Amino acid sequence: MIKKKTIDIKVLQRKIARRHVMAIGAGDSLISNIKFIKKNRKFVKIVADGASQALIENHITPDIVVTDLDGDALFLRKAERAGAIMVVHSHGDNVEELKKLVPTFKRVIGSTQVMPVENVYNFGGFTDGDRCVFLADEFGAKEIVLVGMEFGDRIGEHSKKIVKNIELKKEKMKVGKRLLEILAKRSHSRLFDTSQRPIRGFTSLTIQYD
Repeated sequence: MIKKKTIDIKVLQRKIARRHVMAIGAGDSLISNIKFIKKNRKFVKIVADGASQALIENHITPDIVVTDLDGDALFLRKAERAGAIMVVHSHGDNVEELKKLVPTFKRVIGSTQVMPVENVYNFGGFTDGDRCVFLADEFGAKEIVLVGMEFGDRIGEHSKKIVKNIELKKEKMKVGKRLLEILAKRSHSRLFDTSQRPIRGFTSLTIQYD
């Protein structure tokens, strides 16, 4: 399904390599940082699933959306139709969503957490948020700035539509944070984080508005 819809992986490479990138998550601070995202419009915006809704609603087009399709399908379609490349993560729990949504997309790259196959890639990462960062690192971003990327106890309003198991979601976020700390030890990108929850290896960036 994804294999038949995929675009050339070099399209991602050209978009990210040596560029300034924002990895945008669906955490609590996302809405308060919309102004920062708009101000830095030259950054490549790699957006985690549900965060695409907040951007579209604020007239910001994601460049790349990393999704396992548990966000709002309406806004995922809007992001893709506005020009976003959809990096779609497949796993055992989203087969029906894959069947429904992937055929409606024109610009798709497939991703997996297990052994990659033809036109389906393992860029690293565990949640949509940290997969954004791994993707940017994989293709040699000059700088990666995390926005709306809280890995704490609260679930952002633009995160997964229905969270059946809050504790499991929190554990997944802990794993995502730990993977980013491991990535920071080997990454050649400059790494910054705008959240109030420090991630080891990322330089804290305080956003100030006039």
